[in-house]
Amino acid sequence: MPVRRLTVEAPGKVNLFLEVLEERADGYHEVRSLMAHISICDILTFERTGGRLDLKVRTSGIPVSEQTRLSKSSDNLVMKAALALRKATGYRGGAKMRLEKHIPIAAGLGGGSADAAAALRGLNQLWQTGLSIADLCDIGGKLGSDVPAMVCGGVVTLEGMGERVRPVEMRCGRKPCKWHVVVVNPGFGVSTKDICTRYTTVLTSKRGQYKRIVSAVANWDTEAAARDLFNSLECTVFHKYPLLSMIADGLRAAGAQGVLLCGSGASVFALAKSGLHARVIARDIGRTMGPWLWTRVAEVLPDGVTVAHGPLEARV
Repeated sequence: MPVRRLTVEAPGKVNLFLEVLEERADGYHEVRSLMAHISICDILTFERTGGRLDLKVRTSGIPVSEQTRLSKSSDNLVMKAALALRKATGYRGGAKMRLEKHIPIAAGLGGGSADAAAALRGLNQLWQTGLSIADLCDIGGKLGSDVPAMVCGGVVTLEGMGERVRPVEMRCGRKPCKWHVVVVNPGFGVSTKDICTRYTTVLTSKRGQYKRIVSAVANWDTEAAARDLFNSLECTVFHKYPLLSMIADGLRAAGAQGVLLCGSGASVFALAKSGLHARVIARDIGRTMGPWLWTRVAEVLPDGVTVAHGPLEARV
């Protein structure tokens, strides 16, 4: 029997490695990245209707300044994903869509891409359009470079313009497959376009660094992974926003194994040894820099799966 209503979680992400490579002839940069989905999730609810698409958005506990205000629904990536799926499949029905934002906006956590990916997956199931993950990735690639990776979920590498996505095979052995991160957001957003415009000096990783961190993550070795965290954009972002550099220093002083800017900002994340260690780091950063920071403890999702009843996040 066809499903009439469906709820889907859209996990955010952190880039454990993000290298922006030389500029191409068309003006775009290719990248190579190691992306891990985390348990800070937006929630989308879909209800099958006639031919109309309707989207309502509300925020829940995230900083929304004038700089990061939500765009109108026609510009939202959820709406664009729905329209793209309908065009690709010829489906004539519609949906009532409700998006609850738990991922800060313009934060480097992939919230918009996560929402688009969840919309493609959810509506593909709701409308029974029967597309494969590869098909959804192809559609998602036209919406944003991170969307194919977000469709796949879990821990993945992505290269090129984001279209070459490969899952990282996790080899936990006897160790529990649990990594914890502390994510800190200063309460404002950062424009990726602005940062890419300012990024004029190509910062490259050390020889073998990319392979080392992929191997460390595959073997669930946080200590080794922390040594090879890399983000080409970090210096550019920290130069424009010194507060983010201060947050990174605060996380290191609190005992984090490794600290890195999330994407193009504005969030910064820290690797922790355990859930308890992560909560200690989050507590200490709140004490030293102030409780006004948006701070969450989250788990890395090795297979992209979240719990059925809401985001796996801890508020501090």
